[in-house]
Amino acid sequence: MIYELRQYTLRPGRRDTLIELFEREFVETQEAAGMRVAGTFRNPDAPDTFPWLRAFPDMPARKAALEAFYGGPVWQANRDAANATMIDSDDVLLLRALAEPPAWERPPVGAAELPPSMYVATICHVEDGFAGFFDSEVAPVLAEAGVPVVARFETEHAENTFPRLPVRTGETVFVWFARFDTPEDERVVDLPMLKTRLTAAPQRLRLRPTARSAMR
Repeated sequence: MIYELRQYTLRPGRRDTLIELFEREFVETQEAAGMRVAGTFRNPDAPDTFPWLRAFPDMPARKAALEAFYGGPVWQANRDAANATMIDSDDVLLLRALAEPPAWERPPVGAAELPPSMYVATICHVEDGFAGFFDSEVAPVLAEAGVPVVARFETEHAENTFPRLPVRTGETVFVWFARFDTPEDERVVDLPMLKTRLTAAPQRLRLRPTARSAMR
């Protein structure tokens, strides 16, 4: 599966406005166009951002799905309201799944109860071949510390065939997600074996699922 990890920078105080619009208008309509809205989140450390994750079967399906959705009536009717909340929507990592994230049954439109869980996504800039090292040297340490890895991704270097939506290029990343039942369960694990394997400092995103997120 192909994934996009999208991080929108929003105008101050507009995050909940966008999430309410997104969960009402853009979840089922994107999925009807051929993609899957895998996870939608609030980052408690960055209140004017909206991180979310969507998936496609492959690159040709991605192109067709994006053309269908962004050329369709729901986006056309709501794009001005959505875009009015945003400063930037171009921070997008195009990824290939090595292990798919978990998914639960999505609550219906109008649901307001927030899941108690928290995900932590770690984004590492790496050289090619990092995935095998992670599986053999890093994942066991995390698991022993009570931080099981629930999803893993690496950069998809295929051409972006829907250039209307830019993606980050010229970098190779490895991304893993850990899930905690509550924020109080979060653990930060020292991973000294990473120091010689990374080409930049890792980015750590603390992610609280929104009311209708499929990752809960």
